[in-house]
Amino acid sequence: LSRIAGLKLRARAVVEGVLSGLHKSPHQGQSVEFAEHKEYAPGDELRHLDWKAYGKFDKFYVKRFEHETNLRAVMVVDSSGSMGFGTTGLSKLDVARVMAATLSHLLVRQQDAAGVALVSGKRFFEVPPRAAATHLQVVLDALEGSQPEGPTDLLATADTLAEKLPRRALVCVFSDFFDERPDALRRLLALRARKHDVAVFHLVDPAELAFPYDDPTLFTSLEDERRVEVNPREIKQSYLEEFGKFLEATK
Repeated sequence: LSRIAGLKLRARAVVEGVLSGLHKSPHQGQSVEFAEHKEYAPGDELRHLDWKAYGKFDKFYVKRFEHETNLRAVMVVDSSGSMGFGTTGLSKLDVARVMAATLSHLLVRQQDAAGVALVSGKRFFEVPPRAAATHLQVVLDALEGSQPEGPTDLLATADTLAEKLPRRALVCVFSDFFDERPDALRRLLALRARKHDVAVFHLVDPAELAFPYDDPTLFTSLEDERRVEVNPREIKQSYLEEFGKFLEATK
């Protein structure tokens, strides 16, 4: 995937071959897919009267349609500074963009609505969900233009999402969750209390898991001005234990 230049091509490469289907609902409603006729009864919608059937049978019939439930999804991509880290040719932000673009591509193809929110610190850039095929390019352009900068602030992200999502939605969060406050992730998951479905994608670089450093190394923070020079061999074991605790707590 790293050899494919455009995000649109990457997304399409992943989506191809995936069998997509509409979300069927047992409820009757207005849709493009006709279900059946029923004889008119007082209280039925007059706009659904089938005049051709009236001309043929001299009786009033109402068209009933199969309702398709439209999913609204928001791809919440953490574009804080730490997401710019990567040792495999793709940064964590690159992986998040490909995943968000792929899901958006699949959703729009299913005639569902997809949008994106790029978050970093107090910054919140939003492309609201829409189902139009032309809207996909707007989502992809926003993802492609995102740059890793600023601190991770999941608390601010959760509060802004709660404010900006009045209707039930699928919220997909792509982040490394490097927020030191213990309630940060819990606040995001609290969106479920507002009837949102929350899907969490935890992104970690292989070097963060293995800490493959031996020689004296200067580590520079990607989110603030902190710098620390250490001998990796002396701290490797304690680092792995600390990072393991972080992974377990997040899980």
